[in-house]
Amino acid sequence: MSLRKYQRVLAIPRVLPATLFMFVAGLPLTIMTLTLSLHVLNELGRGYFDAGIVGTATALGFAVGSPLLGRMIDRHGLRPVVAVCGTLSTVAWLLLPLVSYSVYVCLAFVAGMFTVPTGSLARQFVASLVPEDKRRPAYSLNMMLMELGFVIGPATGILLITRYSATATIVGIGVWRALSYIVLYKLNWPTRSLDEVAQDPNRVRPKLRTWMSGRLLGVMFVSAGALFVLYGTELALIAVLRSNGEIAFTGYVIAAMSVASIVGGFIHGIVHRSWSQTRLALAMSLLLLPVALFDQVWWWLMLALLPTNLLCTPTLAAGSEAVAKLAPASVRGEVMGLHDSAYRIGQTLSAPLVGLAIDSLSPAMGFVAAALGGLVLIAMAGLCNLWISAQKQTA
Repeated sequence: MSLRKYQRVLAIPRVLPATLFMFVAGLPLTIMTLTLSLHVLNELGRGYFDAGIVGTATALGFAVGSPLLGRMIDRHGLRPVVAVCGTLSTVAWLLLPLVSYSVYVCLAFVAGMFTVPTGSLARQFVASLVPEDKRRPAYSLNMMLMELGFVIGPATGILLITRYSATATIVGIGVWRALSYIVLYKLNWPTRSLDEVAQDPNRVRPKLRTWMSGRLLGVMFVSAGALFVLYGTELALIAVLRSNGEIAFTGYVIAAMSVASIVGGFIHGIVHRSWSQTRLALAMSLLLLPVALFDQVWWWLMLALLPTNLLCTPTLAAGSEAVAKLAPASVRGEVMGLHDSAYRIGQTLSAPLVGLAIDSLSPAMGFVAAALGGLVLIAMAGLCNLWISAQKQTA
């Protein structure tokens, strides 16, 4: 193992500033749903169901918008999309505190749909700037920073909402994102390498059947499964600690989980060979199953969760690397957007299904439900590959 792999990646022109900028620009997105929901609860005086509707609307906006915006970037380039979509998203954010609940839900969808997808765009930059043989440490670094963002963002968001208000924080998110769009427009980092532009200067979009392969669909299913496991794990953790009267220790456990995930990502980026995305996701799901046996004391639970969280960032990084390899340059933005949507679908499916297991069985069974959901989606990826292979053989 050697740190030189990271040094070589960061020495590539524009990689370091692009990576750091996208991390900073994406920080507000880690508290988007939390802030919108708390505005509904506090300022609008509505209930948790109404807050959940807003969260769903935002997630659906992201899921619909990410591939559409990615396709627009493929066709028209970065600047026109940032200018148009950034303006629409900013206007939606600034109007949110001023409208009634029904309009608020619609604007939350619009804000999500037209938000330029920081995560998928950062992965596009990596694919265009970094040679294929150096992408593993680049994507590992990208995912480690994303994990760090989910540590910094919510804590900062809660502080701002408590000290000021959810309304003020919504306006702050809108202003932060607007400034990010201005800087992004000016810097205009490439979404395709010079060689890729030379091969296809007119941005001709190939037909769907030529690039939507069984392997790429499999990566999408496995990615959805990974997010199902991750979000289900957090929900089950909160339920167990609340049931035990140990909710005050939630921050310690989540911090330990995040550190384990970052350590795992760091190792994934420097080892000579690493596991595939499917193997990593499978191991992550299986390692979560026995966690249900350690639900009595918070520190037992924390230690039991460390092995599965060590594989969190490596799984996400391996998925990004696989998508970048499989996606043709001319549709890379669209494919990266679809990858983002797969993450959102896994997250959206996880909450109600794991919550049902917690309510119907026990809080600890939430871990089992999260693991089984991940395994089902991973199995669907395998079935998808088998079906498409059979179709090819028949043809």
